Amino acid sequence: MEFDTLLSARHSVRDYLDTKIDGAKLRKIIQQAMSAPSAGNLQAYRIYLVHGERAREEMLAATDFQESVRKAAMLIVFSADQKRSESKYHERGHELYSFQDATIAAAYCQLAAVNEGLGVVWVGGFEPLEVARIVDAKSYEVPVAILALGYPNEEGEATGRRPLKEIVKEV
Repeated sequence: MEFDTLLSARHSVRDYLDTKIDGAKLRKIIQQAMSAPSAGNLQAYRIYLVHGERAREEMLAATDFQESVRKAAMLIVFSADQKRSESKYHERGHELYSFQDATIAAAYCQLAAVNEGLGVVWVGGFEPLEVARIVDAKSYEVPVAILALGYPNEEGEATGRRPLKEIVKEV
């Protein structure tokens, strides 16, 4: 898909068909997410694939029962690996770079999934400690984003954006 088309095709999908995602397609999406830029190329994040029924039910509660979490074929949790980034960048790496790495990888994953014909919604409203417990994250891993993805069962529509003059300032 052309990049401009991909960007305009991306929108939040909250209703999905009851269809599993092919393993090869999922691997391709994850590999594309891992091509994201990273501070010092440390790739200071971990990706958790949430398929299991019990884990999915627990994730539903941890996300305040968001319907997209219930309906998605799967969930992908991106966690910042603070230990991995602090070794090279000390405090700034610990507090910022690992979070940026995880967020950029999640954004790449979201676009890669859309490119593969999947629908995605970025879930930011969740209890991080509970999500960490569910995925059995290490103490130095902090969940940053959850992507709910699957085959769309709805036509998405573009949402409005603020005018450039409200966002961009030249100096």
